[in-house]
Amino acid sequence: MAKTSVSAPQGGVTGSRFPAMTRLPNVDRMKQSWSFVGRREELRLLDEATRGAGDQRGVVLAGAAGVGKTWLARQVVALAGERGAFTRWVVGTETGRGLPLGAFAALLGPMSGDPTSVLWEASRALVAGAGRAEVVLGIDDAHLLDEVSALLVHQLVVHDMATVVATVRSGEAAPAAVTGLWKDGHLDRLEVQPFSQPQTGALLEAVLGGLVEDASVSRVWAITQGNALYLRQLVDGEIEARRLHRIRGVWRWSKESPMSQGLAELVAIRMGDLSEPMSAVADLLALEEPLGVGLLNRLTDSMVVEQAEAAGLIFVEQSGRRLHARLTHPLYGEVRRVGMGLLRARRLRGRISQALEVTGARRGDDTLRRAVLAMDSDLVPDRRLLTEAAGHAAQLCDLPLAIRLGRTAQAAGGGFEAQAIVAAAVTGLGGSPNTEMAALLATAGTDAEVVRVTITQVITLAWMELRPKDAEMLLEVAESRVVDNDGRMQLMAMRSMLEGQLARPAQAIESATTALASSRLPAGATILACCGYATGLATTGRADEMGPVVARGLEAASRSTELSYVRFPMIGMQVTGLRLAGYLQEAVEVVRECRESVVGLDLSTAISSMLMGDVILARGRPVSALRWLREAHAALERFDHAGGFEYACLIPLSRALALTGDLAAADEVLAELCAKEHPTLLFLRPDMLLAQAWTAAAQGVSSGAIAFARKAASVAVATGQFAHEVQALHAALCFGDRSVVERLAVLATRVDGPRAQAAAAHAAALTADNGDALRAVSVELEQMGDLLAAADAAAQAATAYTRADRRGAAQGAVARVRQLTERCEGVRTLATIAAIQPLPLTDREREIATLAARGMSNRDIADRLVISIRTVEGHLYRVNARLGTTGRAELAAILGTGEQRAGNAR
Repeated sequence: MAKTSVSAPQGGVTGSRFPAMTRLPNVDRMKQSWSFVGRREELRLLDEATRGAGDQRGVVLAGAAGVGKTWLARQVVALAGERGAFTRWVVGTETGRGLPLGAFAALLGPMSGDPTSVLWEASRALVAGAGRAEVVLGIDDAHLLDEVSALLVHQLVVHDMATVVATVRSGEAAPAAVTGLWKDGHLDRLEVQPFSQPQTGALLEAVLGGLVEDASVSRVWAITQGNALYLRQLVDGEIEARRLHRIRGVWRWSKESPMSQGLAELVAIRMGDLSEPMSAVADLLALEEPLGVGLLNRLTDSMVVEQAEAAGLIFVEQSGRRLHARLTHPLYGEVRRVGMGLLRARRLRGRISQALEVTGARRGDDTLRRAVLAMDSDLVPDRRLLTEAAGHAAQLCDLPLAIRLGRTAQAAGGGFEAQAIVAAAVTGLGGSPNTEMAALLATAGTDAEVVRVTITQVITLAWMELRPKDAEMLLEVAESRVVDNDGRMQLMAMRSMLEGQLARPAQAIESATTALASSRLPAGATILACCGYATGLATTGRADEMGPVVARGLEAASRSTELSYVRFPMIGMQVTGLRLAGYLQEAVEVVRECRESVVGLDLSTAISSMLMGDVILARGRPVSALRWLREAHAALERFDHAGGFEYACLIPLSRALALTGDLAAADEVLAELCAKEHPTLLFLRPDMLLAQAWTAAAQGVSSGAIAFARKAASVAVATGQFAHEVQALHAALCFGDRSVVERLAVLATRVDGPRAQAAAAHAAALTADNGDALRAVSVELEQMGDLLAAADAAAQAATAYTRADRRGAAQGAVARVRQLTERCEGVRTLATIAAIQPLPLTDREREIATLAARGMSNRDIADRLVISIRTVEGHLYRVNARLGTTGRAELAAILGTGEQRAGNAR
């Protein structure tokens, strides 16, 4: 027989996601469900390996403690029992290791005689009662078997008396008879790996029965390292503590202390008893890791550090010429911190901070580490260190940490600088720093300080308190009072950003150009001016000019101690400009780079998720976009909504919900969107109106969709936002509006990027009813990355071919529509539905029939379309006559109004 080999898929499960499970109503139900998810592919492979199809008579499962070896082995043995095998189960233990046949004592009872006869007697006793059935023996912790038990297992395998499924702990010594089972080729050895991060997310979603936030998955995986036992203990404990909970339909982990008593005890057992010197090493790394090995040696003892490494408590990694030490598992640190007294922790943090200072490290990161440790230590507060560190935290956009450090510096006499950092950070998190502002105003002594306070006040009024008019008045007063040219240029930079957001792109560009011409413009003002400049360029259709502006803004943000967070509105504007211009792949790359730079920062991660969802939606993948947008919406719930990011998130979220068929949720989000329209973010109004247009289109109301799109275009042209106008008119075109051809032709000559050109060609082809030209446009849009618009153009080509009686070309176009629709994750639009399911109806008849099929009454349809009830009745009469239907139920069956797709694919 050919020898078979079992290989383990990396991290336990194959595929990126499990099928969705029913929502679990309570913790008990969730605990029970852990048994049914996690290792399906491995179970299949193991089941095949134990059916005697090859030379092997079983398998050895090896791995670290807690990865799930025992569960896998038990399941394999249970599957064998279900197919009629005679099964046995034994467990190796430390206590049984000292007794001959100790692991088998419960099955065999007392046995005596010479070793050879005992082994044969034991072998026969184990298989007695099996008859002609296959014998499957499960052995947990086979590395703990005594020598006689190990010889018994070896004999059972070698003489084909039983199929063996055994577990061993990696790195542990095992009896020679056990290791010989796989070394001599009698059994396969399978290394059971911890779950990878994607697989951890899959497992969490299967167990919790819903979408789990990516950032929460990352934190859970980071602290458990994919260990199945730790993972279950953590999740169970955090649900009971209500720190892992559902927010806006998304599971989020608000990590505080992840150590339930059960998990802490489990990890403590894994760590073992530590001597006092070893405990010191563990505690130092629990409070701050990694630590340089040299520094750790000075704080403890080099021999103890070596012993800790040899014992597996810590591991040492090399980075260049430096050696750094970490605890072997993140949960070791959690356990040590939970059990550490407050005074000991404060003393040790102080020692680490002082040791870092002695090393002479003066980089920003080193200053930040020292300050954070000192802040929570027994050292006397150093206001200079704390203020410098608060500024560095602000530069990194870790605004909560900047606030903590800044307020500690304030208490230590940090003065205006510390107060300014705190006020700006509070604003950046979406709050109104009223208390900090009063302190700032009282301590501002120079014109430069007054300007800095004014900028923070303007941002607060315009974005956090929804009072843009008051913000402009305050800015005008300051401009009239400040004589110094440097101060005036800073206020001009602030004006640029405000004008851009208020949909005055030309003025924003002019103000930014003036401010940026100053060679003395501080970093904070530079990022403000670049944000205003980018907004103007993005919305007026000058996307090709944004690159240098954004690069200059990002460089300034890396130096600003107060306004570094403005990089996110600026990056958002860059993404918007690229999206509107049709540079969709470039937009994706910008968001990816942004996302990689904000790991661990909650608000920034939420913003990057929102931007990713927005771009993916623009690429025609609404189902995938919906996941990102739902995550962002849930994460933003923690923060003050007034800052505008939630409002910006609701716009693509409503469109994604509509396109994926959740019309009720789309209507709900639209209502929230309208109620929360931000008076400062007027540049987003065309996008908001387009969201309403797409919802109307998803409901089958083509006339309403066109009306909203045309309204969005009117708002855009009135404010000089020509890139927005192109987007709106192109949407109207996809909805069937043929009246936009001349305006799009004009815009194609003044708006950067491939979208304007493609939209103009699309309009000309549709107006001419030219199937070949429409198909060519579809290819152009596909290459641009807008798959949904490409599908619409292909659908319109199919209709044009049909009218021209070119049946072969029409069928080819329909095939292309189906292919593009599949790439759009099954989402269909007005045009693609009409192409895939052609019906002998006019656009108005189809519109009314769709609304009727959705259950609307004739009066409701009349009110919705602003026509008479008699007109509705007449249209429905003709529809039923042409389709041979007799009522709304049959219309629904033909039109497929219940077949919209919704999902959670990534």
